Amino acid sequence: MELICKTVIFFLLVSPSTGIEGEFAQNFIAIAGPLPSELVNRLHLQNQVLPKEDQGPAVALITSAHDYLCQQDPVAPELLQYFSHLREIGVTHYKVFLPWACILPKGDARKPDEAQVQCYQKLLKTLVAADLRPVVVLHHQHVPRAVAAQAVGRKANAFADLFVEYTEFSFRVFGDLVDVWLTFSDLPEVLESLPYDDPQYRAQALAAAHKRAYTLYHEKYSPADGKLSIALGMGHVLNSASSELLSVSFQDSVDFLSLSLQYYCGNETDFYKKLREFQNVLKDIEILIFSLKFLDCGSMEENPFIPVAAIVTAINKEETHTIGYDVNEFLAFSSPHVLSKTNVLQENPDAVLAPRSSYQTVWEMFAKQSESERDSFLQDVFPSGFLWGTSTGAFNVEGAWAEDGKGESIWDQLGHAGHVYMNQTADVACDSYYKTSYDVYLLRGLHPQLYKFSVSWPRIFPTGTNEIINCKGVDYYNQLINQLLDSNIEPMVTLFHWDLPQALQVLGGWQNDSIIDTFVNYADFCFATFGDRVKFWITFHEPWVISYAGYGTGEHPPGITDPGVASYKVAHTILKAHAKVWHLYNDKYRSQQLGKVGLVLNSDWAEPKTPTNSEDVKASERYLQFMLGWFAHPIFVNGDYPDILKAQIQEVNLQCSATVAQLPLFTEEEKSWVKGTADFFGLSHYTSHLVSAAPNGTCTSSYQSIGNFSLHVDPAWPQTASSWIHVVPWGLRRLLKFVSQEYTGTKIPIYIAGNGVPTEDAGDLINDTLRVDYFHRYINEALKAVKLDAVDVRSYIARSLVDGFEGPVGYSLKFGLHHVNFEDSNRPRTPKASAYFYSSVIEKNGFPSKVLDRLSTPVLFDPPMPSKLPNLPASEVPSKAKIVWEKFSSQTDFERDMYFYGTFPEDFTWGVSSSAYQIEGGWDADGKGPSIWDNFTHVPGNIKNNDNGDIACDSYHKVEEDIYLLRALGVKNYHFSLSWSRIFPSGWNNSVNRHGVDYYNHLINGLIANNITPIVTLYHWDLPQALQDIGGWESSTLIDLFDSFADFCFQTFGDRVKFWITFHEPQVIAWLGYGIGAFPPNVNDPGNAPYRVAHILLKAHARVYHTYDDKYRASQGGVIALCPNIDWVEPRTPSNPRDIEAADRYLQFLVGWFTHPIFKNGDYPDVMKWKVGNRSEVQNLPSSRLPVFTAEEREYIRGTADVFCFSTYTTKIVTHATTRLRPFSYEYDQEVLTKVDSSWPSSAITDHRAVAWGLRRLLNWIKEEYGNPPIYIIENGVGIKTKSDVDDSTRIFYYKTYIDEALKAYKLDGVNLRGYNAWSFMDNFEWLNGYDPRFGLHQVDFDNPNRPRTPKRSAVYYAEIIRNNGIPLPKEDEFLYGEFPKNFSWSVATSAYQIEGGWRADGKGLSIWDQFSHTPLKISNDDTGDVACDSYHKIEEDVEMLKSLKVSHYRFSISWSRVLPDGTTRYINEMGLSYYERLIDALLAANIMPQVTLYHWDLPQALQNLGGWENDTIVQRFKEYAELLFQRLGHKVKFWITLNEPYNTAYFGYGVGTAAPGISVRPGRAPYVVGHNLIKAHAEVWHLYNETYRAKQGGLISITINSDWAEPRNPHNQEDVDAARRYLQFFLDWFAHPIFKNGDYNEVMKTRIRERSLAQGLSQSRLPEFTESEKQRIKGTYDYFGLNHYTTVLTYNVNYPAGVLSYDSDRGVASVTDRSWLNSGSFWLKVTPFGFRKLLRWIKNEYNNPPIYVTENGISERGALGFNDTWRTHYYRSYINEALKAVVLDGVDLRGYTAWTLMDNFEWAVGFDERFGLYHVNFTDPTLPRRPKASARFYSQIINCNGFPDPAAGPHPCLGPEPEALPTDATPGAADSVRFLGLDLTSQSAEIALYVLFALSAVGALGLALFACMYGKLSRRSHKRSPMELSKL
Repeated sequence: MELICKTVIFFLLVSPSTGIEGEFAQNFIAIAGPLPSELVNRLHLQNQVLPKEDQGPAVALITSAHDYLCQQDPVAPELLQYFSHLREIGVTHYKVFLPWACILPKGDARKPDEAQVQCYQKLLKTLVAADLRPVVVLHHQHVPRAVAAQAVGRKANAFADLFVEYTEFSFRVFGDLVDVWLTFSDLPEVLESLPYDDPQYRAQALAAAHKRAYTLYHEKYSPADGKLSIALGMGHVLNSASSELLSVSFQDSVDFLSLSLQYYCGNETDFYKKLREFQNVLKDIEILIFSLKFLDCGSMEENPFIPVAAIVTAINKEETHTIGYDVNEFLAFSSPHVLSKTNVLQENPDAVLAPRSSYQTVWEMFAKQSESERDSFLQDVFPSGFLWGTSTGAFNVEGAWAEDGKGESIWDQLGHAGHVYMNQTADVACDSYYKTSYDVYLLRGLHPQLYKFSVSWPRIFPTGTNEIINCKGVDYYNQLINQLLDSNIEPMVTLFHWDLPQALQVLGGWQNDSIIDTFVNYADFCFATFGDRVKFWITFHEPWVISYAGYGTGEHPPGITDPGVASYKVAHTILKAHAKVWHLYNDKYRSQQLGKVGLVLNSDWAEPKTPTNSEDVKASERYLQFMLGWFAHPIFVNGDYPDILKAQIQEVNLQCSATVAQLPLFTEEEKSWVKGTADFFGLSHYTSHLVSAAPNGTCTSSYQSIGNFSLHVDPAWPQTASSWIHVVPWGLRRLLKFVSQEYTGTKIPIYIAGNGVPTEDAGDLINDTLRVDYFHRYINEALKAVKLDAVDVRSYIARSLVDGFEGPVGYSLKFGLHHVNFEDSNRPRTPKASAYFYSSVIEKNGFPSKVLDRLSTPVLFDPPMPSKLPNLPASEVPSKAKIVWEKFSSQTDFERDMYFYGTFPEDFTWGVSSSAYQIEGGWDADGKGPSIWDNFTHVPGNIKNNDNGDIACDSYHKVEEDIYLLRALGVKNYHFSLSWSRIFPSGWNNSVNRHGVDYYNHLINGLIANNITPIVTLYHWDLPQALQDIGGWESSTLIDLFDSFADFCFQTFGDRVKFWITFHEPQVIAWLGYGIGAFPPNVNDPGNAPYRVAHILLKAHARVYHTYDDKYRASQGGVIALCPNIDWVEPRTPSNPRDIEAADRYLQFLVGWFTHPIFKNGDYPDVMKWKVGNRSEVQNLPSSRLPVFTAEEREYIRGTADVFCFSTYTTKIVTHATTRLRPFSYEYDQEVLTKVDSSWPSSAITDHRAVAWGLRRLLNWIKEEYGNPPIYIIENGVGIKTKSDVDDSTRIFYYKTYIDEALKAYKLDGVNLRGYNAWSFMDNFEWLNGYDPRFGLHQVDFDNPNRPRTPKRSAVYYAEIIRNNGIPLPKEDEFLYGEFPKNFSWSVATSAYQIEGGWRADGKGLSIWDQFSHTPLKISNDDTGDVACDSYHKIEEDVEMLKSLKVSHYRFSISWSRVLPDGTTRYINEMGLSYYERLIDALLAANIMPQVTLYHWDLPQALQNLGGWENDTIVQRFKEYAELLFQRLGHKVKFWITLNEPYNTAYFGYGVGTAAPGISVRPGRAPYVVGHNLIKAHAEVWHLYNETYRAKQGGLISITINSDWAEPRNPHNQEDVDAARRYLQFFLDWFAHPIFKNGDYNEVMKTRIRERSLAQGLSQSRLPEFTESEKQRIKGTYDYFGLNHYTTVLTYNVNYPAGVLSYDSDRGVASVTDRSWLNSGSFWLKVTPFGFRKLLRWIKNEYNNPPIYVTENGISERGALGFNDTWRTHYYRSYINEALKAVVLDGVDLRGYTAWTLMDNFEWAVGFDERFGLYHVNFTDPTLPRRPKASARFYSQIINCNGFPDPAAGPHPCLGPEPEALPTDATPGAADSVRFLGLDLTSQSAEIALYVLFALSAVGALGLALFACMYGKLSRRSHKRSPMELSKL
């Protein structure tokens, strides 16, 4: 009968009369009550009746029916069970009749009966606890005698006064428990008992009482949703006057109409009549059927649906708006069952009343389901607003276990202790710490509303406490949260997902109560830091797992096996910690942040193993209470553990002699503190168990023995890769119902926060059909729970986003929607079948019965309205667009390559492109006809590797997959082509293939639904073979056929497609297909067919354009164009007019061939007509091979494009050539020769060189040639020849530079660029090259039949470009105005061998560089330093330069062999010493402080003959040499540098041998020995100065170490991050670590070199060891950190063969540079200012912020480039500004800066080829004159200003009259264009250029003279090259 009740209630609920559609279930009222008399009697309550004096005629009714049931004792607890049962079967509300006479016995609100008041409060609370809402009737039947006595003889309002006094009392006392009130019911009896004679007067009194009560309630007491009414009866016997009066009186004083109905079966007419009367009086008001009686309905018991159906029909007929029904009539049939529960109490008063528990109720609810019923699939959708998500946990995915200051977690400890499968660790995991963008990319594809992830406690608080906060960890989570929100994904953040800081575990972990406050502090920090953006918080994820597996079984860390004590203690601590965090949020953050806090509890479903065995049923319930109730009951019920749990533990302990389990106790205060501390119930669920009662309980302390249950599985349940997960979908529905029943009701929403299934690490890892089936079935069970069981489930979160580290089983189980390849250091992520499936479920919000086309109003870019393009005259010969070469070809490399920052306009459209044959596959699927490419590729030998497009990427079957990745990219458009033969298999419109049409409709609809604009090409080379058979594009028949095809496409797709392209790259069709025959149809007729085909293509294009224009444009509003392919061409000699003409002619033949007729005059370019015509005549042909358009055709073709689309990939160099007359050829007709520059970066396609600057010039050419039409780049990309290029840095460099050139064209040149599309969306069939070249942003595995797509790094990069709408200037690169600290040292540097000359003068001895430079082939051009700058003889001139620069210091070195010719103190060369004394005196006289380097590489050759730095005796020799200088010069020199760049001495001098002394025979030993001796020599000299000279001389002494900055090539790859770190550890740290840290080499160097040495069979490391005394002597031997820095490299890991003995193989790092970085005169030196700041900051952090002096920094040039060295000015401006940021923003203790170098000089191995000087030296003039460059003046100004004064503050006195020479600013705004020196520049750029011009004019006449001179070649710095690069010298 319960089923009957539920069914009837359900029937009433879904009745259309509700009128409120989807909301009815939430607000509908199913009302029962009052208590049946049988239950009152059973509960011994029947004696409680009215006081005798108050008894009237209705006593029998009172005692049997109404709720006068309060004695002095509280209401019996058994009522809660009864009420709960009513709620279970669907009752929502319950009637309570307040007895006025009992509440206020005297009628006086000041003298209530407190016992009665408390009793009714208790009753109402019991109802609320059972989730029933009370409907309270204030008064019914007779008026109390005390009231009547007071009202008698008085006016009508006297009764109203008394009633209002009573109602106000009731509202005040009971109002917080009640939101639905009725003033009166049983009106005839109430009216009859009023003490007035006139019936109308009574009615007025009643109406007045009600209306005043209504007003009082709403003015003073009503909650937001409170309602008040009066119960009217259709069967009430009232005279007509009273009835009419009451009806009118209540019209504006009821919130709904409450009716008591009587329905006589068989007399429906009377019912309709009465109902209509009410409707006529009270129109448009909601109706509650407060009381419903069926009379004379004999069939009621047999079939309750008959009268129910009748009443619903009756009400529907009257079109009423019903909000609820009385269901008492139906309860009568189930009440015996309910009441039977109370019999137990009668028969056994001592027995505890055992009502049906929630578990029993739920289990019984489903127990009798048949299998087919249970497993039936529900076609329906989830409620609107349902949240879909996916999840990860920090330790599962983040990796970076010790990066950036993260502390160790207990999971790190577990992995490192070897306790995980195959000794795997989570050290790198999915590398998500470095892959935020990758993960968010996947999430955008999946498009959930939620992403649940956890914060790693030790990443934020490394020691667990807030004493140390790791800012980089905080930055990571901020970045993740911000990117999620940017992608419209809500973060759901878990505070604790098992990864406790190890530092806290050492203190006891969760067994130590002090952790509660520690956790609260951690949570407080997270709320404060992230809570402004995070609105869903989870305190603990699956605390059962922590307690059970971490402290019970010990399977998880911390590995404690104590299930009886520790497990329960930990749970207790966690519950208290959770509650405290909830209260923290509630009290401190909720009001501002408005978030929700809950926790996630995991639970299996428990099904009794033997359903008929009551013990198994109990055991099942016990299992759930031990698993779920353990945590849920305290939080969601009463603040304490479940009674079952407590009783069972107590019983076990009683049975056993010893205590088996200790369940801690909550104090009463703790219970109240814990109860209710969740805003939602997070549930994770994976599987179910069969449970049986354990056989005789044992006293072992185990989870199952304590709980007295055993777990089993049904053999029929499918097994998964995990032994603990079986597929039992229906368990989820039952569990949800149980949770709702037991814990949440309608008050607390349930979030399914974890559900998924693992697969094995074997087999098909991508096509995970098991997981698809699992999700399909489990999600459907959740849907059933929502739709059929009214469970309030708000979300479903799939585990997990990616495969990850799965605890003790490592990576052997795969839970991810995305496969992660853990063998690849890039950790590529590939969507699995389950990802696509789940995405479709999200999109449909479930499983709709009918999937509608996904049409929505897309956020499209605005296609340019097709305003007719201007009429342009024919192009001249050469065209006026030649100004582009005049404008750009004279640019310097610096001007050309300077990177530009900015963004495109808001309506700019970003996209990707593909084409049908290249990606679709399905070559003969579903009726598709063959194309010419199908036939061509099936002929062996035509395509590389005999590849074909039969399957290609299988996009024909993978629409959802493709849209998934397009969505991930965030593109605004997708350009694809239609396969003509897929739509018209024969090419004719009488053969429409509906399957093909459906495919494109599906694709287009999917794009539109995701706000992606389709750009559709009608023809991309794949002509139906049937049409080729009739002549193909040589036949004019195709004009009509193509028009017919286009017409069909416009008609079919044009309602959604607004951007059409007729032909893709028509030149390719004409030339490759019909000219040289490389492409199908393989016609080899180079001199005639291309022109004929192009002629037809142009006419076909025009026809289609006019068809669209005439038939469709008005209704569809799209644009149409064609898309030529264009390479840029650069004249070989820009100053040669013939080469300019050749370049223009090349473009006219390539692109003007098609665009000139369309965009200009309807005809071919004149140069084309003239060339082909003339050559045809010379070839003795009667007419030109170029066909002629009629005047009518020209007019028809002209203007047939709305926009200018093109594809471009590369640039060529062109020159005029006289070409062969035969054979006839389109190629020869052009009379040009093309080539490429071999220095341009190559690609997989031979002639596709990456020449980004060509794109800017090409865009400008289109602008000039075609009147700046709207321009769309439809294809642009680069091919890489590799099967796997997920880490495709080459492609990133390509896009980074090409898109930047497009940005320059738009921002600087005013090109009307509207869109950019990357080629290609994914790897595909690349025509003749098959699948060899990979162009895709997504990698496709063509060896896998599933064709899985994996996002490459370039996809993530391009998505970032799209999101930023260009390339905005990074905040950290913004220029900083400000000054350096006072007393900052400004210096410039040189070195002895590079400038002094005088190599044999005045007794100087030979140095190793004298020897090396005189050795043939060692130095470029056989240059030497014999004379160099002759500074040995030019002290005065050098000092004058220094004075002009205004430097405060001058750094120079002393030539050891000039002072001590043989390196020893046996002979001191006084002439040499005198030179340095004179120089120092001159400097001091000029107020310039000398900075003296003792050793700058020029070792005396005599010492090298003894082994040089490999001989440890050199330590003493160096000390003796230094002491001499301290003695002789120390009183004047206060700044000493012991060694310059010891790395270069060791590595280049003794490792690879590219520097003196040129030793390379021991690359794995000598560098380390040399380095060892250099360090010891430095330390000895430092101690000498410190102990002997410092006190009297007062100087500083230290060492100068050089270093590049190293960035990971892929910053998202842990291996590359490690490589960058290792690069520095083997470079700078090799020498800095011993000196600035601990006296010894760093651990990485020691470990790697030792391990490789031992693997090579050596007995010890090739790296020498310091003794303990040496370590102590070396440590701390510095006064400052001397740093030389020039550039940055991108590094990556390289594994050298074990047998290679070298420094490079030990380091295991290779490097590249970013193509967007500016070049210099040195191949190793790229302009990378950002690296300078990073290196300074790294030194600060690594070496405890030592004082730093930058002792070298500068840039070189090559060639005769003049004095206006803007590149060097830019370099110094940028680098010095980064130094300023390091000081001001990073707190680096930078004390001084030194520019390298004072003047051009001998640059080591490159001689004089490379020049670094601020002053130019003319080495061809014997006098070696020095002249300042523009950069010298600029550097002088920086010195004068001590930095960069803010121009906003007005002119600064430090700025001299001469303006500085500055480079083009990195970010000019979109200002007006200014014509300057042939360039269209923004006003800002022009102003900067003007500065440059001023600087140039300042050196006017001198500059002109110097330009006429021949320069010698200069050089700088062999020491910055990689060994490989240097060896080439």
